[in-house]
Parts: sequence; C-alpha cells; structure tokens
Amino acid sequence: MKLVLKLTILVLSIALYSCKNEDASFNDYKYANEEQVVSCGDLDTKLYNEALNTFEADILSFYKNKKTNIKSTYNTFLRDIVYEKIAYQDMVSPHTMKVFEALRKKPELWAGTELNYNAPIYKCLTDNFMAKDFSTTVNSLIETNSMRSDILLPPLQKRIKNIDKDKYLATFIALNMYYSQLVNIDPSLVTEKPVVQEANAAK
Repeated sequence: MKLVLKLTILVLSIALYSCKNEDASFNDYKYANEEQVVSCGDLDTKLYNEALNTFEADILSFYKNKKTNIKSTYNTFLRDIVYEKIAYQDMVSPHTMKVFEALRKKPELWAGTELNYNAPIYKCLTDNFMAKDFSTTVNSLIETNSMRSDILLPPLQKRIKNIDKDKYLATFIALNMYYSQLVNIDPSLVTEKPVVQEANAAK
C-alpha cells in the first residue's frame, strides 16, 4: 500500500513538473531544422540558436539588396549602431518578439531590463570565440563592469570578416546589440517582413 502511495505521488509530481515546464517553455521554433551552430552544455541552446537565426533573418531583410550577404549585413548593422541610425521598431519581426519574450523569461540572463553579462551563456560564448584576444577583451570589460558599445564596437568591427564561421560571436552580437534593445518595442506595431535569402556571391 505504501509503495502504491509513493508511486502515485511520484507520478503526480512528474506530471505537475512537466506541465509547469511546458507552460514556461518556448515551442514556436521556426529554425529547429537548421544546423545548431551554438552548443553550450545544459543551457537552452536551442533557444539561443533560434534567437541567432531570427536575428540574422531580420537584418538580412532590413538591409536587403541584390548582393545581400551576411558579412556585409553585419557590417552595415554595426555601422548603424555607431552612428545611432538603428530603427529597431522597423527591423524587428513578430517571430523575433516571441523569441525575445522567451529570452525575457530567463531570469539569469537579465538584471532588470539590462543584460546580465555574468550569465552562464556569456561564458560559453566568449570561451568559444574564434578570436581569443577578443574573448580576453570582452571578459575584461565584463569583469570591470565596462560593457559599453563605444568601447566594444571598434574591436568588434574588426572581427566581422569571420562572422559567417564564428557563430558564438554572432550570438553574442545578437544578444548584446539586438535583443537587449527590444525592451521598449511596442509589439502591436511590429509587422511581418519579407524573407530575404543570403546571396551566394561575395561571402
């Protein structure tokens, strides 16, 4: 009898835990069949891969032209940040806002409305940057609480030539310079954007 009671409690606990996690989880994956280019152990890297793919789709669409490729698009995106010309409201897509809301539900990723650079995902990303000197730079900025775009952008722009291969750096850019800026976006004004494929030329 005691065994049956214990088993019943165990089954109910598992069911309640599953329901709780289902409610909190993100299931609206658009890029689940794409290669998972970022892997960070037991962190929710499926969501971070979704965030990266969604970000790249947004900037490719926003900076569309017949020679669109990911390197030139990142260059233009970072240049517009330098000159404060970014129109996030016009750039973001409805799916991006869903991904953003899922990221917002990760308390370890945020300190209020600001990113928490001590979150485990940042250690994973910086540890895997192709440019180890840039990893050292970013970690130093985190340790001294000096993560500001005016300090970060100049060395970052020099790394864009490998952005098609360094997806840990790309994810860092997506979180730090895109999703962190969506806090004040009005979702009701976000509209669907045309899908733009990366051009094969000039990669």
